[in-house]
Amino acid sequence: MGAVKALAVSEGAELVRRCRAGDGAAWEEIVQSYSRRIYNLAYRFTSRSDTAEDLTQEVFVRVYRSLDQYDPKQGDLQNWLMRLARNLIIDDYRKRQRTPHDNLADDLADHSYHLHTRTNSVQKEMERRELGAQVQAGIDKLSPDLRTCVILRDIEELSYQEIVDLLKIPEGTVKSRINRGRIELAKILRRMKVVAMSEA
Repeated sequence: MGAVKALAVSEGAELVRRCRAGDGAAWEEIVQSYSRRIYNLAYRFTSRSDTAEDLTQEVFVRVYRSLDQYDPKQGDLQNWLMRLARNLIIDDYRKRQRTPHDNLADDLADHSYHLHTRTNSVQKEMERRELGAQVQAGIDKLSPDLRTCVILRDIEELSYQEIVDLLKIPEGTVKSRINRGRIELAKILRRMKVVAMSEA
């Protein structure tokens, strides 16, 4: 184990030890360090900020209740915490797929988006956000199996083996779903006419 990794593990172990001893500042540090990443993951699966916030809170409740199960010998705090988060968020996603709610989103295939590139940084930031929202809308249109694998691989940047372990499916299936998901997402984005246009 490298020196940096060892330091991360020992820092995480110390934070957990302080939390177990009732140190509120240590718990606050854990929440502040990881809430944005967990919220982003939840949002990728739900596409709703209120649901993502609820899931983020649920993850932290689960983490807090499970602090005594954290074992630094098994890896650093971030890996353990994100594994808990992914499991909970994916379980929630699967449940929602079995009992889908009315989808209020209209058919995005009817929309056309044109992004204009300017040197203005505020404009670029708005364009980046708009593009991000459009890509998320495309991801939302993927089937649940493809969507899960694409998010875990391309957004969460998990290895194939980590996805296999998380979803309990063969590596060949994971690779196939990622490949099919990427192809399908590209088709969806083309149908949505997501195009970047430079100013004339």
